[in-house]
Amino acid sequence: MFPLRRNRRLRTNEAVRSLVRQHILSPKDFQAPIFVTEGKQKKEEIASMPGYYRFSLDLLAKEVKELWDLGIKSVLLFVKVEEHLKDNKGTEAVNADGLMQRAIRTVKNAVPEMLVMTDVALDPYSMYGHDGIIENGRVLNDESVQALAHMALSHAQAGADFVAPSDMMDGRILVMRETLETEGFINTGIMSYSAKFASAFYGPFRDALDSAPVDAKDIPKNKNSYQMDPANRDEAVKETLMDIDEGADIVMVKPGLCYLDIVRDIRNEVNVPVSVYQVSGEYAMIKAASERGWLDHDAVMMEQLTAIKRAGADFIATYFAKDAAKLIS
Repeated sequence: MFPLRRNRRLRTNEAVRSLVRQHILSPKDFQAPIFVTEGKQKKEEIASMPGYYRFSLDLLAKEVKELWDLGIKSVLLFVKVEEHLKDNKGTEAVNADGLMQRAIRTVKNAVPEMLVMTDVALDPYSMYGHDGIIENGRVLNDESVQALAHMALSHAQAGADFVAPSDMMDGRILVMRETLETEGFINTGIMSYSAKFASAFYGPFRDALDSAPVDAKDIPKNKNSYQMDPANRDEAVKETLMDIDEGADIVMVKPGLCYLDIVRDIRNEVNVPVSVYQVSGEYAMIKAASERGWLDHDAVMMEQLTAIKRAGADFIATYFAKDAAKLIS
């Protein structure tokens, strides 16, 4: 008790603060999401994500090498699919020479040791901007799962180390795991977006890939029928435990900052790695506020990343990966 115990003794200066600091960020804590587009010599800034870009394959190789040199050991790939290739079934998603498949090979050729994870979802390939096949105004579950499993297999065949299903269809992890096992890809991992909420923070991401739900008759206007209700807590743990039982190697909570209670709940319940996705809206808010001089960009960036790790994340998928790695180094 006071005065025998003065807690401020452990905060006296930076030397003692650093000595007793419980959570320390390093570049190995970060996974870099990368947006890929067709063309050559393209580095297109995303208007709603200042300082973040879509890369053509030739520049993707350069970007991956730079990330590796900064100490970032994993990337999460997303592709912007050309409009004429989109349909209701995501047919282009299993094209062996599709943009995602070429992107995987590009990364592996540039930096063979880089851990490559790939987005498995139909929305970039869907003419309706949904993560599943649409019929009679509904997103079909089982038919969508079969399409997603074929997509995951195509990524594995192209060289992906992990597939990362982000769709939130019921049962997709089991079907993917069985498909990969049957086809001999026993070492291809699955990072499941197990607790993905129907969040308003995804807007800039959908701008980046042109993957927002279309405004058309008989098309659901949002993804609330498959992504989770932000008001629900216990459901996130249930979904995550089910995914682990079905074969997920890593589980994810998405978004990050507003869901740190979910991160801790899941961390307390599971014995597999837990990832957190600090999403585009979280990135954009910091960028916008700092551009106006309202926030200290680097301080807020590091505080949020530290909070995510403190909540229980083993690693963080973040658009700040490069910025944070540079600051740390």
